Amino acid sequence: MVDAAGKFEMRDAIYRAAEPDISIIIVSYNTRIMTLECIRSVLAQTTTALYEVIVFDNASTDGSPEAIRANFPQVELIASQENLGFAGANNMAAMRARGRRFLLLNPDTLILDHAIDRLHEFADANPRFGIWGGRTLLSDGSLNPGSCWGDATLWSIFCLATGLTNLMRSSAVFNPEGYGGWKRDSIRAVDIVTGCFLLIDRELWEQLDGFDPEFFMYGEEADLCRRARKLGACPTITPAATIIHYGGASEPDHAEYRIKVFAGRLTLLRRHHSAATILAGKTLYMMLPLLRLLAYGTAGVVSGRNDFREKARNWRHFWQYRQRWVNGWSDVGVRSARGNPRNNVSNETGAAEHPSGDAQSRSRHQG
Repeated sequence: MVDAAGKFEMRDAIYRAAEPDISIIIVSYNTRIMTLECIRSVLAQTTTALYEVIVFDNASTDGSPEAIRANFPQVELIASQENLGFAGANNMAAMRARGRRFLLLNPDTLILDHAIDRLHEFADANPRFGIWGGRTLLSDGSLNPGSCWGDATLWSIFCLATGLTNLMRSSAVFNPEGYGGWKRDSIRAVDIVTGCFLLIDRELWEQLDGFDPEFFMYGEEADLCRRARKLGACPTITPAATIIHYGGASEPDHAEYRIKVFAGRLTLLRRHHSAATILAGKTLYMMLPLLRLLAYGTAGVVSGRNDFREKARNWRHFWQYRQRWVNGWSDVGVRSARGNPRNNVSNETGAAEHPSGDAQSRSRHQG
């Protein structure tokens, strides 16, 4: 009986001699066990598309590079001595890629039902889209809506800041970034395909010069999709390609996670909007933690509930370190993200009051 690694070896001679259809790029950071499972699922579930796998390890300290090298010698491993962030790591890996399309895949994902083959087929049938994505589920099989997002607008930021998004997640009006009410069960053009499962034409990637390196992490795919749409691309989701995305594997700290997500959000705001919109949006973003701190702090005192007190503490930390996010990604923010005072980890599930109410995707542009 041949295991997944053996199948990979048998196919190796075939696709190494030809141009792969897809270069699968996985960026890992202290996710050893999940990264190995992700690779296994890729090998087991991808049977028709010709592909190569490139793993860029962002200076993990959990033995990830050694484990990947030992278990999957056919995988191209780039073991960085420095944490380059999600954008920088993908840009570096893409320089080594040979495929005509690049698939950006999170390490905390599992491929289901030949999802990469299905996404490849969808792209072949709809080449003009330029960027394609699929449907993501949580580990229990329920929907993880973080496979795609709508653009942030002043209205969506207002809804997020005032809590309207959290109160009415299923509303397309009050949760426009999360496409409230849509279960990702139909083919649909979207503003942003999340970087946890994003397929892009090599030519388009090169036209865009990849991710903007100013985004250390979070927000980079939102910026990429915005720029791609200006060139005529039409990012689109298909439910035929479905994966599990656990979310938050390298980020179990709520407050630190929020800081990174908002650094990405403010960078997006600064990059793509007028001075008046930037001022208004920044004001709303600064309102958000103060309103949460007031609400959870008061609820904690009145009810005596520890969970409310803990949420208030996390929002207080977020506000105290606002210099790391209030102007977008900066040198101080990047230095902290590479080795932050709270172990550089954080939990994506509900951590940033995300419009989806669920783990990110890495999800990533908003978490």
